[in-house]
Amino acid sequence: MKNPLVIVESPTKAKMITGFLKGKFTVIASMGHIRDLPQRTLGVNIKKDFQPTYQILPGKEDTMKKIISAVQSANDVFIATDYDREGEAIGWHITSASGLDIKKIKRIVFHEITQSAIEDAIKNPRPLNLNLVNAQQSRRILDRLVGYQISPLLGKNVRKGLSAGRVQSVTLRLIIERENEIKNFTGQEYWTISSQLNKNGQSFNADLISNGGKKYHSSTAYQLFAEKYTVKTTSIKTAAAAKKIIDDITGGEFIVSSVKRSERIKNPPPPFMTSTLQRDAVNKLGFSSNRTMSIAQKLYENGLITYMRTDSLDVSKVAQKQASEYINKNFGKEYLPAKTRIYKTKSKSAQEAHEAIRPTNVGKTAQILKLENDEKKLYELIWLRFVASQMSSAIMNSVSVDIKVKDYVFRATGSSIKFDGYLKIYIESDGEKETMLPALNEGDKLVSEKLSPKQHFTDPPPRYNEASLIKTLEERGIGRPSTYAPTVSTLKNRGYVQIEKMKFVPQEVGFTVIDILKKYFPEIIDLNFTAEMEEKLDKIAEGKIEWGKMLSDFYIPFAKTLVKAKANMENVKIVVETDEKCLKCGSPMVIRDGRFGKFMACSNFPKCKNTMSLDKEGKKIVPEKSDEICEKCGRVMLVKSGRRGKFLACSGYPECKNTKNIDKVSVANGKDDTSADKSATA
Repeated sequence: MKNPLVIVESPTKAKMITGFLKGKFTVIASMGHIRDLPQRTLGVNIKKDFQPTYQILPGKEDTMKKIISAVQSANDVFIATDYDREGEAIGWHITSASGLDIKKIKRIVFHEITQSAIEDAIKNPRPLNLNLVNAQQSRRILDRLVGYQISPLLGKNVRKGLSAGRVQSVTLRLIIERENEIKNFTGQEYWTISSQLNKNGQSFNADLISNGGKKYHSSTAYQLFAEKYTVKTTSIKTAAAAKKIIDDITGGEFIVSSVKRSERIKNPPPPFMTSTLQRDAVNKLGFSSNRTMSIAQKLYENGLITYMRTDSLDVSKVAQKQASEYINKNFGKEYLPAKTRIYKTKSKSAQEAHEAIRPTNVGKTAQILKLENDEKKLYELIWLRFVASQMSSAIMNSVSVDIKVKDYVFRATGSSIKFDGYLKIYIESDGEKETMLPALNEGDKLVSEKLSPKQHFTDPPPRYNEASLIKTLEERGIGRPSTYAPTVSTLKNRGYVQIEKMKFVPQEVGFTVIDILKKYFPEIIDLNFTAEMEEKLDKIAEGKIEWGKMLSDFYIPFAKTLVKAKANMENVKIVVETDEKCLKCGSPMVIRDGRFGKFMACSNFPKCKNTMSLDKEGKKIVPEKSDEICEKCGRVMLVKSGRRGKFLACSGYPECKNTKNIDKVSVANGKDDTSADKSATA
């Protein structure tokens, strides 16, 4: 093998692989994607079987020249891009753009960047998988056909800068529909009754569960969807009804009627795949999905974890053996299961990588490695989850005690850990809690110290956070692991949602857009339709469907819908009239919805371009005079507020558009030392 060349995406990955190959190979990085569809035009020839037109990405010209030069001097070219459809497509683009014969290149894949994995991959190259390339191309073209033809309609009729997308819009619909459920929800009052009981000086609580065989709702069971429960139950609906029961019970003798003891096996969760990693990182670390994937990418490229875009739960035998040896050495033989644990994904379309996310070397704990704080947190989360997945089950002691008083039955439950197993190192988000009861036996007479009625109201469904949204998308088959993070980012960047207390709160523009899409493009935001499209993309990847036909079957009815929408879509720009008068021309001011939130603008726009910022409560932020004089026109500079903070702007705007940062500038009514980005808009 003479002058062998390996092409990867990132410089970090290139550096790692160069070290493993000991200088015998030239390794260069493409710095991600090399080419894509054009940014400003559709780039898809609808009349010619949806053939795409690709362009070298701006700023990648020099990189492409280096790749072409390296390819020309190499006898063997190995494409070592990431092990998923995206990586396969990047490899294909590099091959096509550099003029390589696709039959002559060698595609190598690996789940982890380690010495053995790279050496094994070099020994076992394969051809580029064009089915995977076509699946990725189809997704890209499909999303372009939808986004580039619906988005301009939203920009024209609602607000500039808006976008629609096949997965993005369905995700927004889920958030909007959840918000509507919350708004339309009517809580129902109900009461629960508990008794503080005592045996030999030990107090514990028991909840009323039935009366004469009639079962009562509990505070945990009686929630929004009571119809899901198969056991017929009734509720104590008023304070008067609760008081009547307490009066009836008062003075009665509390006697233990049954004691049921059991052991419960609690199995460890499987290792992470992309969606579960993103969800756990939200719940345990407070990381956004974008932040999680960015950190995971660094850990992968530095050879610390396996590939992080995967919906597989498989684990290599080498990794299983490594984990078993570590567990046996550090925790003892009793923490090893009788049989090695094998996990299988429930997703019928699992297709990205072929392994779960795990550390490449279990011996490298977070404490040993020199990592930045966030990297350390995420690595430790991945390490703990993987090692726990290979450990023994926990054994829980459970006890359920029924206490009878007259015809009423109270129940107390307790649990304790008999053997901690995997719980020794890993606690799930809904962590196991121990609840201790005194030693109780049938026939024991108990003292009732207090009867407590408690008022409840049924709860509406909660707003989505990133974890619950990703879980819902996964369950419904919408999008794929690699799409979750960018989808969520787009919704935030377009102003469709805001994040409050880590929950998605849809904005007015989001409601407006979904109403329009439901009216004119109902199929595009249909949940089942979106999931079916994902299945078709999977079949293209498997070589079972021809990609051009799939696009044609989609586009023919979509084009007809598009024509109707262009002809009939009404202008629904979000404008709210106010009593304010424009300081420039005297016209009424109106509240408009902008990309970065609401703002006040002159109704005489575009003749008058006067605007005024609003705070989060919708109150106007009045510009303050500063001691600064505009060096361009001599007018007084004003302190204004933009999306990135306060800044100085000429009072002569829009004739003079001079702005600059604030740096401890004194203002007319005090001092202001807030710094701001000059890019804030006047």
